[in-house]
Amino acid sequence: MEYDYIIVGGGSAGCVLANRLSANPATRVCLLEAGPDDNSLLVRIPAGIIALMRSNRRNWRYYTTPQQALNNRELYIPRGKTIGGSSAVNAMIYTRGHRWDYDHWAELGNPGWGWDDVLPIFRRSENQERGEDAFHGVGGPLNVADLRYRHEVSQAFVDAAGQAGLPLSDEFNNETQEGVGFFQVTQKDGERWGVARGYLHPVLERPNLDVITAARVTRVLLDGNRVTGVEYKRRGRLHTIRAGETILSGGAINSPQLLLLSGIGPREELQRHDIPVRHELPGVGENLQDHPDTLVVHRTPIHDTLSLSPFALPRMARALWEFLTRRNGRLTSNVAESGGFVKSRPEEPIPDLQLHLTAAMLDNHGLNWLFAMGWGYSGHVCILRPKSRGRVGLHSADPEADALIDPRFLSHPEDMDGMVRGVRLVREIMKQQALDKWRGPEVFPDTDPQTDEEYREFIRRKCDNIYHPVGTCKMGIDDMAVVAPDSLKVHGLEGIRVIDASVMPTLIGGNTNAPVVMIAEKAADMMLGEG
Repeated sequence: MEYDYIIVGGGSAGCVLANRLSANPATRVCLLEAGPDDNSLLVRIPAGIIALMRSNRRNWRYYTTPQQALNNRELYIPRGKTIGGSSAVNAMIYTRGHRWDYDHWAELGNPGWGWDDVLPIFRRSENQERGEDAFHGVGGPLNVADLRYRHEVSQAFVDAAGQAGLPLSDEFNNETQEGVGFFQVTQKDGERWGVARGYLHPVLERPNLDVITAARVTRVLLDGNRVTGVEYKRRGRLHTIRAGETILSGGAINSPQLLLLSGIGPREELQRHDIPVRHELPGVGENLQDHPDTLVVHRTPIHDTLSLSPFALPRMARALWEFLTRRNGRLTSNVAESGGFVKSRPEEPIPDLQLHLTAAMLDNHGLNWLFAMGWGYSGHVCILRPKSRGRVGLHSADPEADALIDPRFLSHPEDMDGMVRGVRLVREIMKQQALDKWRGPEVFPDTDPQTDEEYREFIRRKCDNIYHPVGTCKMGIDDMAVVAPDSLKVHGLEGIRVIDASVMPTLIGGNTNAPVVMIAEKAADMMLGEG
């Protein structure tokens, strides 16, 4: 089979590109996705995230290497493995980051990626149910809505943040970003509105668009310095398809892994696994960044939070009925309803921490079922712009083996300092009057830390991540850049681009799904403009 474009990865970026590139009926497009279709009720139910975090069918369920700064723990890295990618399994929070993040990209040698350049693309991609203004658009494919259900403890957390002296806000995508309130979500009529719902589903009937699921791409095909297509495995058989252009949209883990498996990357890494060097590119897999996250968890005497306890089953049955009949109630919750962006100290020029409140007792991403059977609530804090840098590499040359993922969390001392300030702040919020009726014993931290060193000891034992890996095929013009900022073409090769979160040179200060949609929209503009 021959196409104009092959898109490897049916996640957020892949869905956007499939829509935009197939709009011309004369252009043949093939979208390859390793996972299944997104036709699951768990995907449509917002609270289905609780099960999707554990899914073997729609989640890659990756793990990091032992993290030296975190007592050598291996951390769970969930990533979407289905049409829609992580937008089909995530918490649906719609944030973009701060103006500073994008202006910083431009300063690093990426003209055209500043805030004033990307804001119109954010607006164009969005259907903001609150209406149009200077920061938001209407009529776009990605529906953005207020939550239909707000748990009482989520509101109490917002009130407590105000009592702790933090500003309150219900708008995190404006000029300032700062404040605590309720997040907006990518939902419509009480259902998850992932990128596949907005961009891919409406165009599936186009005769020039082929979508192939359960297709694991094993390598890209090279003829000299030109990529001519891909090889993929489906149901035990190898297939080859060719295209004028191949686009990698597998995300910050899968895209660099595929390049490495194809002989494109750092010479030392390829030789370590006896992979012939087809194109030496030292930045492939380097520059990995993610948001480290730590929880402050309380039990509650009020048995009204989310719980896996058998005593919660009658309430969950009622919630399912409410969802199926009215698209309302507890199951429309994204689980992480309230939170926001705050400064860890007055001298910070912009927010450097993000907070989330989960109306449930969480430990180890909710994978600890016994712990999640309790009644309680969990306050998350993550530092927004970590200075630690990790990498994605290979465990072996086997294309079906998981990638080596080493974020090197908190390896930079300033990251640990920021996390200490963040955990202190969340504990201060948890002490406020607004949470009095909800407050039971503090479960984490379990040692009542007082000194900075005691906080560091707790963080080393319990810090984790909040699923925003980026940067492993960064755009730029320096020696470690992988793609060009004006095209996202891979440096030194023809016929291949990378378009996903891996091209971000630095991690933005917020959730990463909306920025990935923006990147794909902007890349499509570049490609269509070239024609």
